[in-house]
Amino acid sequence: MKNEMHSQRGASLMEALIAVVLMSMCALGYAALQARGLSSNSSSMWRSKATLLAYEMSDRMRGNKPGTDAGSYNDLSGVAAAVTDCGTTSACAPARMALYDHYVWNQAIGRELPSARGVVCLDSTPDDGNSAAAACDGVGSTYAVKIFWQERGVDSRLA
Repeated sequence: MKNEMHSQRGASLMEALIAVVLMSMCALGYAALQARGLSSNSSSMWRSKATLLAYEMSDRMRGNKPGTDAGSYNDLSGVAAAVTDCGTTSACAPARMALYDHYVWNQAIGRELPSARGVVCLDSTPDDGNSAAAACDGVGSTYAVKIFWQERGVDSRLA
């Protein structure tokens, strides 16, 4: 009887040690899951902002139908200087209004998205390009609104 008690010594300590190891592994797994969820939330926030900004430019183009029909929004890829005679007066030519819209829109993109720029152009293949080259081919009658930004060092795009 004395030998049986001797062989059982430390069993509860071993069970407690195994339980602590398992609990710590579960806690690490939960922390990794939370970090991945946070990363996904951040990515979806940038994409939502880009979508809203693309709709904003589309609305600006709908508001300036004569400028859109004349092709004034085509290939405004660089951030133009501020057009001071538009936005506050009603006597603004449609082509100048397109420049103003593009300038204000790119300012908003720069505030809302990291290292971002926007391009509006005629493009038959809108789902291409990157922040260095928008890949607008000028073909077709449909405008593409493209937004490029950096997300954790990786180029992201919405067209």
